[in-house]
Amino acid sequence: MNNVVVVGAQWGDEGKGKIVDWLSYRADIVVRYQGGHNAGHTLVIDGVTYKLSLLPSGVVRPGKLSIIGNGVVVDPWHLLNEIQTMAGKGVGISPDNLLIAENCPMILPVHGVLDRAREAARGSSKIGTTGRGIGPTYEDKVARRAIRLCDLAEPEILRAKLDGLLSHYNPLLQALGGETFDAGDLYRKCMEIAPKILPYVGAAWRRLEEERKAGKLMLFEGAQGALLDIDHGTYPYVTSSNTIAANAAIGAGIGAKICGRVVGICKAYTTRVGAGPFPTEDKGDDGELLGSRGKEFGTVTGRKRRCGWLDAVAVRQAVKTGGIDGIALTKLDILDVFKELKICRAYKLNGKMIDYLPAGQQAQASVEPVYDICEGWNCNTHGMRSWADLPAQALKYIRRIEELIEAPVILLSTSPERDDTILMKDPFAD
Repeated sequence: MNNVVVVGAQWGDEGKGKIVDWLSYRADIVVRYQGGHNAGHTLVIDGVTYKLSLLPSGVVRPGKLSIIGNGVVVDPWHLLNEIQTMAGKGVGISPDNLLIAENCPMILPVHGVLDRAREAARGSSKIGTTGRGIGPTYEDKVARRAIRLCDLAEPEILRAKLDGLLSHYNPLLQALGGETFDAGDLYRKCMEIAPKILPYVGAAWRRLEEERKAGKLMLFEGAQGALLDIDHGTYPYVTSSNTIAANAAIGAGIGAKICGRVVGICKAYTTRVGAGPFPTEDKGDDGELLGSRGKEFGTVTGRKRRCGWLDAVAVRQAVKTGGIDGIALTKLDILDVFKELKICRAYKLNGKMIDYLPAGQQAQASVEPVYDICEGWNCNTHGMRSWADLPAQALKYIRRIEELIEAPVILLSTSPERDDTILMKDPFAD
């Protein structure tokens, strides 16, 4: 299959939105398969900035079908606001070009309140959640008490499920000192939004099967990054879903063989939002310079990102656990002013060299990076669109990354603009 899955190969914020948008020129359908509106994708097209959280990044291209798969948790109020915001920028979104899986779990106001109350109760041990109710909603899904979008079409079922849901959550909220919720009020809010959201809702898996039989090309878009995966990330400082490519089939409702090639998105350096281990974090002048040049603030939360050097050990692990076939390397131009660059090629743990990120929480916090030092290029690469125009030292830097992560760089981004992109190998091609 020539379909493509796009995943983050670091701690998120790698530039997936731009790469998905750029690749979507080849695809007929763009499918978002996990996460919620804690994800933030920024697109810059002809000087206009689009900020998306729930909508697939393909919505800005006319003639493309966008699908929100069953693996996504959906806040319907946020989604409608996002649709309206896009309409204000001239992007028309309707049931003709957006389909939402009917079995998506629904994020309710109670989930966000609980999420924030829990995080406040953790004090100095905060995980770094966005507080948008993503985790509690996934908990409901696994505990089989979730309210799903299809429930909006069955009012009696919805009311009974809300009663059961709040019998679980209100005691927790009371214990945490948070506000409690009335099932009747929550039911009325759901009934108010139901006629606005249900026209978009349907059997996404069935539509995907129809499109597959018709020979349509599909692009599957993940949120967050591999190092935030609930199983393979820096647990417990992770998101509440599987972010690696294997989840694309489950989260979209298709067979695993259909997904096709996997493209991992990787910054030319490393960033992280919130708490958790970050072996290559630079807390000095270089880290500050990376942050200021890269405009490293979260799309969703506005939080300042922690910055540091490229961690090839962690990316290589993401390549292996995620089945990544090739890397799209972003933000190369941010490194233009550095006289020398560092790439972490291994870790030291308790005096021993290791070549992977261990699972233990204390071990992850204790690993020390072992660096290769690379010469910088000290010239402008911003906006370059040809491999031949890149300076020799930039090419050496890229080649060294390929060696260390054991995957080729197939696409290179030199600015947030859509067309400032260098393609070395088309992932859709045979």
